[in-house]
Amino acid sequence: MPLSTYTDAAGDAVRNLGDYASNLVTPAIRLGVTGLARSGKTVFITALVHNLMAGGRLPFFDAAAEGRLLRAYLEPQPDEIVPRFEYERHLADLTASPPKWPESTRRISQLRLTLEYESGSFWKRQFGRDRLHIDIVDYPGEWLLDLPLLDLSYEDWSRDAMSRSRDAHLNKAAKAWQDALAETNPADAPDEARAAILSDLFKAYLHGARADQYALSTMPPGRFLMPGDLEGSPALTFAPLDAKGQTDFRRDTLWALMERRYEAYKRHVIRPFFRDHFARLDRQVVLIDVLAALNGGSTSMADLERAMSEILECYRTGSNSIWSSLFYPRIDRIVLAATKADHLHHESHDRLEAILSLLTTKAIEHARYSGADVKVLALAAIRATREAEAKKSGETLPCIVGYPLAGEKIGQRTFDGNEAFAIFPGDLPADPEEAMSGWETADSDVRFVRFRPPDAQPLPSGGFAPFPNIRLDRAVQMLIGDRLE
Repeated sequence: MPLSTYTDAAGDAVRNLGDYASNLVTPAIRLGVTGLARSGKTVFITALVHNLMAGGRLPFFDAAAEGRLLRAYLEPQPDEIVPRFEYERHLADLTASPPKWPESTRRISQLRLTLEYESGSFWKRQFGRDRLHIDIVDYPGEWLLDLPLLDLSYEDWSRDAMSRSRDAHLNKAAKAWQDALAETNPADAPDEARAAILSDLFKAYLHGARADQYALSTMPPGRFLMPGDLEGSPALTFAPLDAKGQTDFRRDTLWALMERRYEAYKRHVIRPFFRDHFARLDRQVVLIDVLAALNGGSTSMADLERAMSEILECYRTGSNSIWSSLFYPRIDRIVLAATKADHLHHESHDRLEAILSLLTTKAIEHARYSGADVKVLALAAIRATREAEAKKSGETLPCIVGYPLAGEKIGQRTFDGNEAFAIFPGDLPADPEEAMSGWETADSDVRFVRFRPPDAQPLPSGGFAPFPNIRLDRAVQMLIGDRLE
């Protein structure tokens, strides 16, 4: 559904005209970075900025490889009411001793990175160096899952939520909430205490469904999982109810209370997000933890496919003109990245990309048909492992070596986070269809475990060397390379 349905076209035009005029002085790109929980958004942004500012080795990023990237630095962001992405704190976590992964994205944030560069054109270089602002907008992918709610009534949403919760795979996570629903009459008088209990139980069910053992992704409302500054507000204190065959409820009922809050959630939470942030993006990175879904089996893979379809259908894609920039801005380049590629041997990286391509086939076709460029990558913004070989029963196996996080398990072994270990992760199937239909590693005790960050390497001049990565340079080239030509 076109996002213009949810935005005020006249207001957008005035705001976009201001952006357009500003860009005539110094061009700017609004780069959206999103993904579902644990997909690596914070790490991606921190590594991206650190590599550009510290002169990281990015051989497939043309401006850097050709020596045309002269300087990169941070500047105050243009949106003063949006929280700043805490780059310095996240980098401090990664360079600590021992290093640790920074906290995950829980709300929208922004950072402005400015690049000074020489154009690839001989004639343009005669006018001196150019500048490009990159306004990085970090937001939880869970918030995008709310968009379909704009077309659902409270009754329809309740029916859908209850239907999905009855899946045998979710029975355990949903039981407490379902038991409370069975004891609730939606025609009773509105009761704040009862509403809070039902809401808390429903949120607990959603969080339970996102645990590693389920790895499910498509359970809105997204702000119930990532509330940000709205945590505890009445707009987030509602839950689906079982209508029990009734079709008409008075205004002074529990059903009417929940319905009003559901509509308030759409009006005051969902629509402003799309109007003020989402509809203004120029380029987009969607980070996807395919390996976590593979850990969860065919049900989790099917759920991830559904989540990606819903998320990618939200984007307003296509090539831009002056007219569209003012009235109907579009995202003209998208990178879909399967993260944590360092958890696999490099021989499986192309297979990981093939699986992600299959997961997002319909969305990619839609974006390309509308005129947008789409690139699928297997990526690790920070490489936490190195590759090695091990022998087993006379056979040489390609392994990865790293420090599994405390609590990670392989078979009967539980790691404490302080010991390096060589792991044979297995090979992904050559046919991506196998991954969608319940493929598992040859050894059922082996799963894709999580690793702590690598040790930071201090530089003689101060600071730390950029971390090793996998294909980060290809992502950067796709996202901004054309603007530095």
